[in-house]
Formats: sequence, structure tokens, C-alpha cells
Amino acid sequence: MSSLMELPTKSSPASSPSGSEPVWIVPLLDHPPYSHVRLKRVFTADGTRHQVVLVDARKLIACADRDDTDYVLRPVNEWHQGKVRGIREFLDPSNARIPQMPYVTIRTRCAPGLLGWLRLEHEGVVAFRNGQHRARYMLAAGAVWFPVEVHEREAALLRQYCGAPDDARTALRPGSAGADVLPRT
Repeated sequence: MSSLMELPTKSSPASSPSGSEPVWIVPLLDHPPYSHVRLKRVFTADGTRHQVVLVDARKLIACADRDDTDYVLRPVNEWHQGKVRGIREFLDPSNARIPQMPYVTIRTRCAPGLLGWLRLEHEGVVAFRNGQHRARYMLAAGAVWFPVEVHEREAALLRQYCGAPDDARTALRPGSAGADVLPRT
């Protein structure tokens, strides 16, 4: 994809207290107001036992739509205009404040059908702890993949059911807060 972004390593102390906070740039392929979104980690302290996992946007939302224990949002095209405008303004990369990436948990359940009934086939079920609006909006705006944060004991399971392909992991690299975005050549 020609719209992949790479971040330089320069930072701006005005955008974060430390000036070195990692920031992920997520390209939006179908979003005229802006072409990318910036995201930062939820848990930044050393030893938090949380990991960043780059997920396939469609797989993540498909797993989230299976969640029957939590609040699941309708598709973005069914949101009222005030909600759409609010999330668009919140994610706007021209804002000084960088939004946090979605924070999720994942579990498995038996898949529907005979193999699931026999407990031979399972499917992933994602629940959002924070960031469900962000995730659904980014998918609707054309994000193919984006980073989410998950507890380390669930990271392998999230990669198994929702992980982005290897080329996505090399295309999206964290940079420093306040870094300018340059197109990859």
C-alpha cells in the first residue's frame, strides 16, 4: 500500500512531558478530513505487563461483535452526526493531545456449528475496556490495521485471532511524540 507512513525519531517536548513517548501513526485510506491518526500507549510505566499488538481492523471488530457480555456499538454509519463529529475531532492529528490506543481483552469460545459443539473449533471474542469508538471509527475511515494494548497473558491469543500480517508490523513503527509524518518511499 502506497499510503504507509514511517516516523522519524525526532520529538517535541511540547507534545509530551518526556518528549520521547512512542506514537503510532495509523494511515486512513478513505478519510478526507485527515489521512492518518496518531495513537499512544495506555500503560506507559515500566513493568506494566501490557503489550502493544498490531491487529487487523476487520478481524478485531468481527471478534468484538461476538461479545455478548459487554456494550457493543453499532456500525459508524448508524451513529448520530454529533457522535461522528466528536470522534472525528478527538482523533484529529492536528490536536496537541494524542489519543490512547484501544485497550482490549480477548477470550475464546466454541465456534457455532458441529465442530464447535464438539469443542473442536473455537473463535476469538474481544471486549473493549477503552477505545471501542476509536477502533470502529478508524475501520470505517479506512484503517487496515492499528495498534491496541492488551495484557501480556492475552497477547498471543490476540495475535492468533486478530493479528495483522507481517508487512503491517514492519510498516507501522512507533516514533516519538511530536514527530512529523513522512510518507515511505
